[in-house]
Amino acid sequence: MHPQTTYPAYSVERPVEQARGARGGAAVGFLLWLLAAPYFVLCLARLLGLDSSHWILVAAVSLTPYALPVGAVLTAVLLLTRRWIVGLVSLLLTILLVTVVAPRTAAAARPNGSGAALRVLSVNISMDHGDAAAVVRLVRERAVDLLSIQELTPGAERALDAAGLADVLPHRVFKPQPGAVGGGLASRFPVRERVVTKPTTAEHPAALIDLPTRQDVEFVSVHPWYPVGPKGAEPWLRDLAGLPGPDGTRTPRILAGDFNASLDHSAFRGVLNQGYLDAAEQVGAGLTPTWPTDKRFVPAFVALDHVLVDAQNFVVESFGTAVVPGTDHHAVLAEVKLVRG
Repeated sequence: MHPQTTYPAYSVERPVEQARGARGGAAVGFLLWLLAAPYFVLCLARLLGLDSSHWILVAAVSLTPYALPVGAVLTAVLLLTRRWIVGLVSLLLTILLVTVVAPRTAAAARPNGSGAALRVLSVNISMDHGDAAAVVRLVRERAVDLLSIQELTPGAERALDAAGLADVLPHRVFKPQPGAVGGGLASRFPVRERVVTKPTTAEHPAALIDLPTRQDVEFVSVHPWYPVGPKGAEPWLRDLAGLPGPDGTRTPRILAGDFNASLDHSAFRGVLNQGYLDAAEQVGAGLTPTWPTDKRFVPAFVALDHVLVDAQNFVVESFGTAVVPGTDHHAVLAEVKLVRG
């Protein structure tokens, strides 16, 4: 027998493998999920048009432009902490949000209009709280042709008359009501009242404006009910759905008012998709906020007030906002021009 030979034991040292898992541990992961979940819900509600299902989503989707920087930071943190799947999902959703929000900051290509130019002013006068003299001063200084008024009360009508509104805009269709449901329109040119909307919660006055040129214009003052009150979103959805679509090439139509909706709300985009252009978006001012203006420490952050024109008959020349003391909305002013005379 051969003696058993023993050999010294050798240990082979292997490099320690670097952990390829997520960084930060479970606590960080849980915190990131708490941030990612509402962001993902908002993105899906906005991108898939699911916001109308509940008033909370209606309110959340109005914050879409502010969700973008949050989403960008969240995505960066998720990827840096190697949470690859949720990070890539966040990256995709953020890119998709950019594609729907960014175009509002750039003016759209617009043809030259050869027809009459009209200056349109819309003011939510906040019942008896708005400064009627400031409204009339705006009308004079900006040479306004058409005025849309929301939340018009009998007291507000008297104040506007005392301030001299009839001297500059002598033609009107006023439907004052107590509370926030009244409305009206005033014009530099003769008007013929029309009914073009389905029954609505608040007044939606409408009229055919007899311009000096051959082409008349239909003008509608718009104020759908607010979607986050005790009645929920149903009256708001019904009021928006009841707005008339463009009248083809026969009668150019303008809708102006407090829509209680932003460009991110699917119900409002449904109105636009009928064939309207949003004046602010056309000139690259689609992120200009108009509400609220009555909070001491909270600036306006949502664009709820709009001037819409039908795409076949109008081009938008300019858009801006103005302060009316006492109201909780900025007034909006747009200059539009008929494509044909």
